[in-house]
Amino acid sequence: MQKTAIVTGITGQDGAYLAQLLLAKNYKVYGTARRSSVDNMQRLKHLGIGDQVEVIGMELMEPSNIQSVIAAIKPDEFYNLAAQSFVAASFEQPLYTAEVDALAVTRILESLRLSSPKTRFYQASTSEMFGQVRAIPQNEDTPFHPRSPYAVAKLYAHHITINYRESYGMYACSGILFNHESPLRGSEFVTRKITRGLAAIKCGKQDRIELGNMDAKRDWGFAGDYVAGMWSMLQQKEADDYVLATGDTHTVREFAVLAAKHLGVNLEWRGEGVNETGIDSATGKVWIAINPKYYRPAEVNLLIGDPSKAKTKLNWNPSVRFEQLVQMMMEADLAAEEKNTEKKTTNMAA
Repeated sequence: MQKTAIVTGITGQDGAYLAQLLLAKNYKVYGTARRSSVDNMQRLKHLGIGDQVEVIGMELMEPSNIQSVIAAIKPDEFYNLAAQSFVAASFEQPLYTAEVDALAVTRILESLRLSSPKTRFYQASTSEMFGQVRAIPQNEDTPFHPRSPYAVAKLYAHHITINYRESYGMYACSGILFNHESPLRGSEFVTRKITRGLAAIKCGKQDRIELGNMDAKRDWGFAGDYVAGMWSMLQQKEADDYVLATGDTHTVREFAVLAAKHLGVNLEWRGEGVNETGIDSATGKVWIAINPKYYRPAEVNLLIGDPSKAKTKLNWNPSVRFEQLVQMMMEADLAAEEKNTEKKTTNMAA
């Protein structure tokens, strides 16, 4: 019998890659999105699956809407990937972030408990919950110390998922995922801001890019690997929580240097703090400048995960390393910029 899955946040990076994986495994995939996002199917179309997912409008702040969707479908699996996931925006919209990232998870779990208690539930937790880290590297037993409204909301969601598992015997688990990127990553995130910005500078469409804390260290992996881990979590005999990470960490500065290298540009760094700049060593042109507005009110300086449990119990291993990830993203954004330039030139000539 064909399995069914509901994936919230289907229009996002993870939703698109997860839908692709589930379809390859012959699932019937229902994707939910806010009414305002239903037509935002670019990522699904990019992967060639835009017409294979049944998209349903669902508002995470409307309990009756969630209840009716779950009662009608009664899915085998439910993946909650929807969130206000931009950390900077959570400082500007803390109440909205709490509604969507925290309370909405309770609404979903309660609807599942009442209407489809056998559904296996996955909650997208985040390494941001570790915040001001208490141990290096971080694993499932490391204490949490969230440093943003986003991380605080996600921590509530993480614990309410555990609570429903322990209180009602539901198959509910959380994946504590460290940073995972791809060419489908939103342009507001620093990795994509770097690759898109550098590509635009290379094509003469932009003068420079402005960034914040260049010394922040992150554990970056490929989103396609991480959705495979999500699926594996729901295939186990018993529900549990898992860290997914590469176990490798790099600074934002390292990411920028490597991305520029793929464009044939050697970045040199001059100055310190807010006066630091990344300069093309061959031409002296400033490609990267620092803008204090991109600093967080409470910074998270170092995240590096220990995925030993996932490797042992899920047989999960990341296949894309840091250097491959940066190259993949840089090449995709450069190709997109060059294509847009050619298209513009053709249209002007016509």
